[in-house]
Amino acid sequence: MNTKTEYIKSISIIIAFVVSAIILGNAIQRFKNEDRYISVKGFSEKEVKADLVIWTIKIRVADNELIKGNSNLESLKAKVTDFLVTKGVAKTEINSLDILVIDNQANEYNANITNRMRYIIEETIEVRSNNVELIQKISRMTNELLNAGVALSTKSDWRGSGLQFIFTKLNTIKPQMITEAIKNAKDAAIQFTRESDTKLGKLRKANQGLFSIQDRDETFSSEEGFPRNGTSGVMKKVRVVLSVDYSIE
Repeated sequence: MNTKTEYIKSISIIIAFVVSAIILGNAIQRFKNEDRYISVKGFSEKEVKADLVIWTIKIRVADNELIKGNSNLESLKAKVTDFLVTKGVAKTEINSLDILVIDNQANEYNANITNRMRYIIEETIEVRSNNVELIQKISRMTNELLNAGVALSTKSDWRGSGLQFIFTKLNTIKPQMITEAIKNAKDAAIQFTRESDTKLGKLRKANQGLFSIQDRDETFSSEEGFPRNGTSGVMKKVRVVLSVDYSIE
């Protein structure tokens, strides 16, 4: 009886070892298969046209009397507004921003300069419009204002040119570009498996990169060697790069 019991126990232990070995072998094989993967990148680029233009115009006057200088500034501002409206710009697209007053006598470095006007008054006018071509055309006509005695500055401090062209409809082209980038990534993965004599498996992971918008002619759209961050040209290039992992068999 004891011999038979011991025999059964031995057989059970052997069977348990065999089953464990099979399960472990399958697990190791599955781990190896899942651990084999390749990482590829998919790229998509699209050329678009800016749909928003922001034109920053600065009016500047100099005078020894603050009230008189401010009055002159208002007169010049009216001329600029009339000029823009006459050329087809809607009044709702014209906004007055900030006014800057510089008192040269309050500046210790300029206080001893006698041949300079005391006050410099500057006001910023911003034109914000979706009619890109019209604003671009009008911006080339400012000589009419200069002939009328309006001193303009189309420089916007550190931002460079007073014209900024912006593409705002990124969300409308995102799905198409992501689909194209994934397709390009898969094509690259298939090419790899062909050359390495392997088989492409399932998609394991995909990481979407950031979308970038730059001027199409970026080489020619910088001022004094500084990049313009994609706002000086009407035509843009939108780019995105995806990182994709595929399992291989």
